[in-house]
Amino acid sequence: MEKKTVENTSLKLSAHLIRQPRFSKQFANFCLIVLAIFILFLFLPWTQNIMSNGRVTTYKPQDRPQTIQSIIAGKVKNWYVQEGQYVNKGDTIVELTEIKDKYFDPQLLVRLQEQITSKQGSLSSNTLKIQSLGNQIKALQSSLDFSLQKARNKLKQSRLKVISDSMDVKASFAAYEIAVNQLKRADTLLNKNLISLTEHERRKLKAQETQAYMVSAENKLMASRQEFMNANIELSSLQAEYLDKISKAESELNAALSYFYQTEADISKMNNDYANMSIRSGYYFVTAPQSGFIVQASISGVGEIVKEGQAICTIMPEAPEMAAEIFVRPMDIVLLKRGSKVRLQFDGWPIIFFSGWPAASFGTFSGEVAVIDYIDTDGKYRILVTPDAETDKEWPDMLKVGTGVKGWMMLQDVPIWYELWRQFNGFPPEYTGYQNNDAKSKSKKENAPIDEE
Repeated sequence: MEKKTVENTSLKLSAHLIRQPRFSKQFANFCLIVLAIFILFLFLPWTQNIMSNGRVTTYKPQDRPQTIQSIIAGKVKNWYVQEGQYVNKGDTIVELTEIKDKYFDPQLLVRLQEQITSKQGSLSSNTLKIQSLGNQIKALQSSLDFSLQKARNKLKQSRLKVISDSMDVKASFAAYEIAVNQLKRADTLLNKNLISLTEHERRKLKAQETQAYMVSAENKLMASRQEFMNANIELSSLQAEYLDKISKAESELNAALSYFYQTEADISKMNNDYANMSIRSGYYFVTAPQSGFIVQASISGVGEIVKEGQAICTIMPEAPEMAAEIFVRPMDIVLLKRGSKVRLQFDGWPIIFFSGWPAASFGTFSGEVAVIDYIDTDGKYRILVTPDAETDKEWPDMLKVGTGVKGWMMLQDVPIWYELWRQFNGFPPEYTGYQNNDAKSKSKKENAPIDEE
């Protein structure tokens, strides 16, 4: 009996020893719950993103730090500002003096104006000379026309006189032949005593008179021909004489015109020098191109030489429109477009950030892509991110240009398990925006009506 009782007690003790403890069941249940939570966690949405670094800059080029340069070479005479000082647009920053000997004369503008006035007076006198030479040429041409007309008339008269004298010669020759014939017949009749000696002598006298008239007519014809030749020679010499005078006057006129144009060129050059000098005198005072703060003076002291185009100082414009300049890898730039959302962390502003759940983050600022460069910079593409207009949280007012920034470019939402699988396999983020756009544009082209030629 006692032996059976001992055996039962041993069996109960063994069963008690091999029975599972209570905390084991609790641990198993806890593991199941954790596994279930982890499996559910894998199906939670995760926002894919691209992380990159950059710095704060300005959106507009005119808001970026601007280097103030000297247009002319000179020597620093006086400084009117100091670093960190606020200046308005047009305020004088530094005053320069000349270092080139051609500009040393303080009355240089007055001297140039006197030279211009003198040249203008010379130009006016030369203009009057040109007018006088023009009038002289016109007078010579008119005189030539009248003289030529007079000489032609005289030549015509000489030709008519030659014709008239030729007729007189013919008439006198005919009268002489008649008188000679009559004298021969009178000789015959006198030999036959048919006429008186007086009649014979009268006819002989008539023959001598007609002979003298014929010789006189021939002499007059020769004189008329000589006058005709002289009139012709006078016409030719008159033309040559006046052409010589006109050519000489035209030569003087051309010389006067050449001097006129040369004087005009000299006056134009002097006016150009005067204008350049007037403008140059305005560059002695280097002024602020816009309102802002003076920073980083490149030269110091008084009497230092400044070269043309040398930087004097830098001005930071007031209230610039800030933007974040972020550099993205080429493999990620295709996933971005203008308007893509970005979460930003600025240096000096603490954050609690969950890249997959931007809504649960704290201390970040929202932005959107405004500019995407078309060319790379040192192997990366630059994007400009501006504040997101759809959110009420503005960027910090104390942001300075050059502050470091870290950006997360938000893409589409995917399950966590897919993101883990993608990261494990090294696949790129999911993005179908451009594919959809391409598909839409392709469908529009396919559905567009075909133009009939």
